[in-house]
Amino acid sequence: MNINFFDNPQEVPRSREDVRIKQLGLYMYDDRLRFAVGFDITPFLEPPSIEVIALDEAGNEVSSLHVIEANDNNFSLTMHIRGNESEQLAVKATLYYATPETERVDVHMVERPLDITRPGEQ
Repeated sequence: MNINFFDNPQEVPRSREDVRIKQLGLYMYDDRLRFAVGFDITPFLEPPSIEVIALDEAGNEVSSLHVIEANDNNFSLTMHIRGNESEQLAVKATLYYATPETERVDVHMVERPLDITRPGEQ
């Protein structure tokens, strides 16, 4: 007897090493001081953590965010930009696993450009 709990085989929860950021969405607000970052992650057995860093053209960090043990595979958050003089940012999202007893293990990284002069979805 074969019992299927998932209608879509692509949506079967995966182990740590197979979890990926399927899509990293960016939305620049009109004020040029905030942007939304949206995540679409493969379904997971163990909740992953995510680190997001925004760098200016000189490589300086202008925004950062940590999601500790995400409980959903599709969500978005707002990040605030500080001390920035650049028009272009590089947004890097790293999906990782870590516990107080173990070292951090990076599983997947995605990088996207963000033009802060262009409000809206990018």
